[in-house]
Amino acid sequence: MRTLNRSIIFAALLVAALSATALAKKTINQINADPSRYRDKTISIVGTVTDSYGVLGNGAYEIDDGTGRMWVVADRTVPARGSRVETKGHVMTGFILRGHNMGTVLRESGRKAKDR
Repeated sequence: MRTLNRSIIFAALLVAALSATALAKKTINQINADPSRYRDKTISIVGTVTDSYGVLGNGAYEIDDGTGRMWVVADRTVPARGSRVETKGHVMTGFILRGHNMGTVLRESGRKAKDR
């Protein structure tokens, strides 16, 4: 019985550790170095908005975390330039916007403002 309890506790801790790793914050440099590793996985990045475009509640913004820059596609209003945000979403590769390859982008599923 004790072995069963230990096994259950170990399994629960292992699942918790793996879940935390999957949602861990990544640097843009890590993502750009191997985008296929993060494709269709939920990741989180923190940085400063360097550029943003929005129309009718949709848009895109570029975020810089100090290691690189990445475009984020949003289904809601975008943050203003200079804002510091944490955004999470799914990595997509080969995104094309108006005939221009935007490379690797993050499809936003959530965002929150961060203090400087």
